[in-house]
Amino acid sequence: MDYSLETSKRKEKLLRTMHNLQVKSGNTLQKTSPLLNCHRGMGMVTVQHVNHLSQKASQICQDLENIENLVRFRQNELMHKIANPHGDSSNGLSGIHCCLDGTTYIVSVSSPWVHILNRSGQVFQSLHCVQNQGRSKEPFLPEDVTLTRTGMVAVTDMVGGVIRIFNPHSKFSDGEWINVGKIDCPKGIGVDTSGKLLVTDYTVGKVHIFAIDHTFKLLNVQTITGLTGPRYICSTYDGGIVVSEECDDVKVYGSNLKLMYSLGTKYCYQFGNPAGMCVDTEGNIMVVDEQKRNVVLFPKIGSPVCIVSAGLKKPTTLACSSNGIVFVMDTGDNCIKVFKYRVTPYYGSSKNGPSSHSPHISPKEKDG
Repeated sequence: MDYSLETSKRKEKLLRTMHNLQVKSGNTLQKTSPLLNCHRGMGMVTVQHVNHLSQKASQICQDLENIENLVRFRQNELMHKIANPHGDSSNGLSGIHCCLDGTTYIVSVSSPWVHILNRSGQVFQSLHCVQNQGRSKEPFLPEDVTLTRTGMVAVTDMVGGVIRIFNPHSKFSDGEWINVGKIDCPKGIGVDTSGKLLVTDYTVGKVHIFAIDHTFKLLNVQTITGLTGPRYICSTYDGGIVVSEECDDVKVYGSNLKLMYSLGTKYCYQFGNPAGMCVDTEGNIMVVDEQKRNVVLFPKIGSPVCIVSAGLKKPTTLACSSNGIVFVMDTGDNCIKVFKYRVTPYYGSSKNGPSSHSPHISPKEKDG
């Protein structure tokens, strides 16, 4: 059978099923609501009937949520590859930050550079990672990268045990890296919704949260303890923090820095070795698993969705843009692989959105 015809039939069956559920539940509610409101009892309905229906309805609602996610998200939809801007494959890609406009910042644990790429994946600026020491310049190797609230590049220096922020307005014509704080083993770095820096301290199992003033001094330092090998870190849009632990789990903290849950426990999911993460504008959390060599999306509602299940050799971290694109660093392939993981609804020429009447399959299919 023709694939397009087969797909159309499956679409029609799915839409008709959901439509029948909507119609039947609406009709039943319309008929039973007056009876329940007018009579003291519940007729012949028992507690067992109510509990059974409640469990079935809960399962159906969960199934519908999962169907919606499976329709919206995409798997293994590779758009293109971006060559490692650091060149040699020995320069393992270690950190990436993506702005909402698609500009990306790339660092490698074995190369003293921060490369800045435009939306087309072309390098248009590079920052040399060197510390000015009198007349000499000492290079350092960045582990991870982010942007401060004022738009300055901030990186972790695991060997030096410091955070370094690039100040383009220094007395030096080509800018200057400023050392901030002293941390045992800084690895992952991010920024929360209030502009505070988030830094994982790998060997001591901590996360440091602090603000930076205009003189690059630390303010309001807070610490989360009790972690096992914290690696990468990112923030959620409601002020929370997400941290991955080496060969363990991914923990989610609230804006009060209290542990809310781990992804493994909440979603009944077993990680291999979770590494880099990101959170999109809808609140979906995406996690790279180095051991399983995949990328899994954890939606706010519904079950986990594997958006990249094949084609990764040695993924380390990732970042996402606002238009449903995710950038996955694959050190095993010495490149950044760009996937489309989400589509947007297509409502055709209607200004009022999709019709709420009977199921209809457009003869002209269109993916977001």
